[in-house]
Amino acid sequence: MTYPLATEPPKSESVQSTKDNRPIIVKQTGAGFLGRMWSRLLLIALLVSVVFNIGLYEAYEDYYNQTPPIERFHSGEPQAEQRIAVIDIHGMIMPPFTSRILKTIEHVQDDDRVLGVLLNIDSPGGAVADSHQIYHRLKKLAEKKPIFVSMGRIAASGGYYVAMGAGTKGRIFAEPTSWTGSIGVIIPRYNAAELAKKIGVAPDPLKTGPFKDALSPFRDLTPEERVVWDKILDESFQRFLTVISENRESLDMDGIKALATGQVYTAQQAMDNKLVDVIGYEEDALAALRDEIGQHDIRVVQYEYPVTMLESILGVQAKQQTANPWTTFLEASVPRAWYMCSWAPSVNAH
Repeated sequence: MTYPLATEPPKSESVQSTKDNRPIIVKQTGAGFLGRMWSRLLLIALLVSVVFNIGLYEAYEDYYNQTPPIERFHSGEPQAEQRIAVIDIHGMIMPPFTSRILKTIEHVQDDDRVLGVLLNIDSPGGAVADSHQIYHRLKKLAEKKPIFVSMGRIAASGGYYVAMGAGTKGRIFAEPTSWTGSIGVIIPRYNAAELAKKIGVAPDPLKTGPFKDALSPFRDLTPEERVVWDKILDESFQRFLTVISENRESLDMDGIKALATGQVYTAQQAMDNKLVDVIGYEEDALAALRDEIGQHDIRVVQYEYPVTMLESILGVQAKQQTANPWTTFLEASVPRAWYMCSWAPSVNAH
């Protein structure tokens, strides 16, 4: 028995067959389409709920400070209970890294198993406020536990400032190729006044006071503005000098002022000028610290912070975005004081 060929059914119909392969046209209703849409909406709602709950969890962790630094074995005796803590200060001293350094210092201060601290510095400096916050916490830590310093490739300006947190009893080791010094303060600023004239740009801000746009890159500073900012710079500069004077007993204020030209010093130059105590490596500083605390069978540990759940999912740390040159240029007009071994730290900060 033969049957006529069936034409292709419309999209709203489906083809089924009987046991004898006879085609049967079955019309579909709108229920299938609505079912698929409902499933997709549920999936989207689930994803939104997951992201929202992760956000709440991260906020909870941040508020209640539930993420302590993770301790990692560095060297020494793995089975020893007592410890030397290595605190790393690497890169620019600025948010968001400042908060983690401060948290690490607090953790080490509260850990009774830690008998001494090695401050491992490899930094060109950073923000004035952040450098002083770290210095202030280190000074409190040094009252309880000895702090020695090991300088890596560079420990200049703010990097040298935080090294003063070791106090008068601390010793500073600098590798033979270390650069340090650069004692001073900088507020980076571009002056594009001549360029603005050439392209026909004239600053005309609406402001409530004569100093509100004092660091505008589109005009020259007035004499009165220079007086204002010189005083601000000098206050931070005098604080830097005082911090060195209070923590380097081998230097008097006149000697410090003579060195505070912003110059970078090599390890040997720093040694000759009494800015550091020893030319040596990290292992030399650790050996000296063991002698200081009178404990050689000791575990040396360092700290790191886990990547948060939200950072893992969103890939926040995967790749740093390139800064927009125009945004960087405009942000250079924002007042920021730096203990920094560079003429334009705000550019490096982005």
